[in-house]
Amino acid sequence: MNALTKYLDKFGRLNQGVTKYGKAPHKIVLLITVLQAFRNKLITQNKIYVSPELVALFKGNWNALVTTNHVCNFALPFWHLRGKKSNKEPFWILTPKSGFESVLFIKESISSLGELNAAVNYAKLSEDLFTLVKNTKDNLVLQQFLLDKYFPDSKNNFSNSFSGQKQLFNDIEMKIMNESPEEYQKEIKKLLTEKNDEEIYIRGSLFKREIPKIYNNTCCISGMKIDATVNVSMIDACHIVPFSESYNDTVTNGIALCPNLHRAFDRGLIAVDENYKVVVSNTFMEVETSYSIRSFEGKDIQLPKMKSYYPLMENFEWHRNNIYKA
Repeated sequence: MNALTKYLDKFGRLNQGVTKYGKAPHKIVLLITVLQAFRNKLITQNKIYVSPELVALFKGNWNALVTTNHVCNFALPFWHLRGKKSNKEPFWILTPKSGFESVLFIKESISSLGELNAAVNYAKLSEDLFTLVKNTKDNLVLQQFLLDKYFPDSKNNFSNSFSGQKQLFNDIEMKIMNESPEEYQKEIKKLLTEKNDEEIYIRGSLFKREIPKIYNNTCCISGMKIDATVNVSMIDACHIVPFSESYNDTVTNGIALCPNLHRAFDRGLIAVDENYKVVVSNTFMEVETSYSIRSFEGKDIQLPKMKSYYPLMENFEWHRNNIYKA
């Protein structure tokens, strides 16, 4: 049996959970999405990370292919494709994050992106499947087989383009940059009610990307900026009012900080006053160095070029009243 025949056989006998709506389509949609991502260079090595691009692609394919009332859930198939412990020849191998090695053996199921991201670093394919997936012809054969077998009535809705993903990103970016906090909070609460974990994750990921951009990838307190030739970011997007409290990823609830000042802000060691100046708590001691937090006392924070993107004073006030250790 050659490798292609072997995996056509495996893909034809995937273990699908049985629900009141019929067999669960989650694993098939994820495999179709991963094949598409490899073919379009969204994934270029044998490490499949949970990324907003992959989640958005999965969500778009789900909407195009699944006609039953199953709930879209990216984390479930990403976890369960590894098969059962008794699986002697797995083709989907999870690599845990440091300290979470035992989770792969103890945890029966993971159904949220938060849990998945906490425990899993990436998935990889068995070497023979990875070789097939890298070959455009074999990749297309595998994908068409999945579409024909599992989605015969909706396969014509599938599109290889990323237009749906790009449109979703554009729509969310517009909301982060321009929507009022009240309207944004209302949408998030609706998504939570609908258990739309995927869109909440994508929104949070785009917040983390957009905030540094509008601050020119510069820490608004220290002025730190690093332009790297590799994909390394040294500037964080920081919620002023934590998302768990505000459900607010809009630009006016964010500032860009380097990691040490991000931690200091989140732990209440620093704050920003009503004049956009840094205030430093008296509740801690530090060794005076060129990196001393106290050296920023009274400093004006750098603000975005567009006034409509300025962080709201009411958010800084909330932070001073609820997080800052005066």
